[in-house]
Amino acid sequence: MALSAASICNFGWRAGDFKLKGVDGKIYTLADVRGRKGTLIVFICNHCPYVRAVIERLVTEANALKDIGIGTIAIMPNDTKSYPEDSFDNMKRFAQEHNFAFPYVIDETQEVARAYAAQCTPDFFGFNSNDELQYRGRLDASRTRLVPGARRELFEAMTQVAETGRGPLEQTASMGCSIKWRD
Repeated sequence: MALSAASICNFGWRAGDFKLKGVDGKIYTLADVRGRKGTLIVFICNHCPYVRAVIERLVTEANALKDIGIGTIAIMPNDTKSYPEDSFDNMKRFAQEHNFAFPYVIDETQEVARAYAAQCTPDFFGFNSNDELQYRGRLDASRTRLVPGARRELFEAMTQVAETGRGPLEQTASMGCSIKWRD
């Protein structure tokens, strides 16, 4: 596990389209997951202790964001040959175990992760309704252990995006395991 921090928000950067296979067998594009007030794209994997520590809270926040018009998709970018715990079959189990109500898709070629300059798991990209990046922060203060009562940074930021189209100027970068790139 190599610790990595995401970059700061590049306000206004436009979301790139994708076409990725979900654990439900469907193919998803940006248009399929876009919410009427914005979209949250999060890069996660099954084995990362940072993801595992916050996955229940992430699912809760994604459900709450859906209620305010923000669509969510989770993308698994890791090299599954080197990290078999992130295999597609294990993704299916992980999504079912944690009751994902949003698509969980695999980026087999890693092209989407590279296009987004994703750096770690979890890595959060919050877009407004015009697909402009407004949040590149963290879920909350949790790392490999859940911080009880932590401020809901992601939810607050995406609520602001839903209401105003703009994210907060102050954001704390997400930290987690580095993405496992193919050689």
